[in-house]
Amino acid sequence: MAKAKFRLIDKPKGYNFPTLSSEQQAEKSRLFENKVKQIDLERINSIEDLVGAYAGASIQARNVGRCAEVVDLMMTDKDRPTVFLGLAGPLIAAGLRKVIRDMIEQKMVDVVVSTGAIIYQDFYQVHGFAHAVGTPDADDRHLRDLYIDRIYDTYVDEEDFWRLDCSIGAFADELQPGRYSSREFLQKLGETIDDPNSILGTAARHGVPVFSPALNDSSIGIGLTEHYHRCVQEGKEGVVIDSIRDNYELTQVVVKSPCTSAIYVAGGVPKNFINDSVVMAYIFGMDTGGHRYAIQVTTDSPHWGGLSGSTLSEATSWGKVSKKATHCMAFVEPSVSLPLIAGSALEKGTCKKRKRIAYEWETPILKSLKTM
Repeated sequence: MAKAKFRLIDKPKGYNFPTLSSEQQAEKSRLFENKVKQIDLERINSIEDLVGAYAGASIQARNVGRCAEVVDLMMTDKDRPTVFLGLAGPLIAAGLRKVIRDMIEQKMVDVVVSTGAIIYQDFYQVHGFAHAVGTPDADDRHLRDLYIDRIYDTYVDEEDFWRLDCSIGAFADELQPGRYSSREFLQKLGETIDDPNSILGTAARHGVPVFSPALNDSSIGIGLTEHYHRCVQEGKEGVVIDSIRDNYELTQVVVKSPCTSAIYVAGGVPKNFINDSVVMAYIFGMDTGGHRYAIQVTTDSPHWGGLSGSTLSEATSWGKVSKKATHCMAFVEPSVSLPLIAGSALEKGTCKKRKRIAYEWETPILKSLKTM
């Protein structure tokens, strides 16, 4: 039997297809000029290759690739933007501790704003305590009997939490009583760390400020509450975290920077805190115009109206992101997206030429911010 032939029909008979005007046909041709590029795994030998291929693909792969392109612009801008890194979600449990540490070590970011939980879980690992592989299908009642806490599919040890919470409280006992910004307190805590893979320790070593505007809402806050309780019982002053000083200090970083950019991992308080610091510049008689570059990787959706999923375009209406900003969002869970975006930048080496920022603090005043 002869092989069947296939012939592409130009115009099917019996169907009255619309005729486009010459202007419509020209527009249609223009819209088809930029074609989706198929990912060719045979040509991919690195993270940079993969993320670069994503930029030519579609759906969230394209957004991951474009986020990486925006990061490249941040790293190479001649005005040397101050880059704020906002961290939320179970990032340490997800295995991103060293990814974040490397971003600080390699000068990708200049300021960290984090939930207290992320900093605490970094500190938890500093002391040899483990995040263990678990299952979301565990019997949580049985885990409670064993004092095992579950973070989705990861286990942490409640007994180790107790030890570390109380140790943080005891550390506060050693400090001069008074009001501290979260940055001041975390700098002092970071200076005690001898772990090259620690986020907090790496930031303290390089003078990168770490703010945790909701520090109370974490196990660090629990440790400080234990310290506060003993101070109340003994009728003495202790350490108190001044969250308004956080606002004041972070806003000074914004107004003293030539321009700013932001990398948001998930959303939550850190995202809003960084954005509000731009708004608060008016306190110092300035309008910075908003972030010049911004990216966000998140699983939160815009249509619920919450801040974590709100678009960076929406932030423009508030003056938080510049009207002329280059920005992109990828709706991809951060344990997948952040290593790709950060890994691509580190492989390209776009941050190597960036000079590190030196901050001179006379609390609560930021005396100077300069590159060195």
